[in-house]
Amino acid sequence: MTKKRALITGILGQDGSYLAEFLLSKGYEVFGMVRRSSVERYDRIAHIKDNLTLLQGDLLDQYSLTQAVKDSDPVEVYNLAAQSFVPTSWNQPVLTGEFTALGVTRLLEAIRQVSPEVRFYQASSSECFGSAKPPQNENTPFHPKSPYGIAKVYAFWITVNYRESYGMWNCNGILFNHESPRRGMEFVTRKVSDGVARIKLGLAKELRLGNLDAKRDWGFAGDFIKAMWLMLQQPRPDDYVIGTGIANSVRELCEVAFSHVGLDWKKYVKVDKKLFRPAEVDYLVADASKAKRVLGWKPKVSFKQLIAMMVDADLARLKANGGKK
Repeated sequence: MTKKRALITGILGQDGSYLAEFLLSKGYEVFGMVRRSSVERYDRIAHIKDNLTLLQGDLLDQYSLTQAVKDSDPVEVYNLAAQSFVPTSWNQPVLTGEFTALGVTRLLEAIRQVSPEVRFYQASSSECFGSAKPPQNENTPFHPKSPYGIAKVYAFWITVNYRESYGMWNCNGILFNHESPRRGMEFVTRKVSDGVARIKLGLAKELRLGNLDAKRDWGFAGDFIKAMWLMLQQPRPDDYVIGTGIANSVRELCEVAFSHVGLDWKKYVKVDKKLFRPAEVDYLVADASKAKRVLGWKPKVSFKQLIAMMVDADLARLKANGGKK
């Protein structure tokens, strides 16, 4: 039997690594697109790298995208690549637009030219909603509050536009915050779990954070990637909100993380005004009832289980590396 072939952009990231594992477990032949770099960072996929085919490509380069689609000849394409850190989007708004917005157009054009029957998944974001009234679902109007959120709104609508204009099999997964031990250090959940581990091991004395009142719907990335796959198995393409339906504040995140190691967060967390966003998103929480009804999807890992998992992983990592990484 011929294996189904899938192409994942952003395979070196948190979501890409979990999705690659999942698709391999389903018997897929998995291709991953990676940007050329003088420093190779394959740590998230090191355990499965021999089972993958990696192709060079860049969302800024049309030819490389076209070639990646030709070489992989996929039945499914998952676009997870982007400039995905919200604070960076204020410092590099043009680059964020090039990657996160126009990069999607380039990839859709490559698919349209080479293999228009491909089933395409676009990683949309809860940041599209911004200041929209919670809970947010597929009918909630977008009101993004950052260059990143604005770029993701463009990416959402260009995906819909190619679906409606060319009959392409495109869908958007509007994913709310999803975390794991593989999350980048710049994201607040990982910053907290790493900070807690360092303080517990005597490697740090404080943790500096921005707005403690911001509320987010945090789930486990390993749960969310199954929803991506389920979207592409449906009889017709559509767009889905994916989240847990439960919001927690950054303050509550700190409480859970520090209490997991027997510490009082108030003794160690310092609010730093320099870490506040120029335009704050106060409250994001998903109404994922459509995904539950149509896809049969629901999260398995709770917020407390997720944070405990992340803290434990950072403790183990720091102990193994003598606190150096």
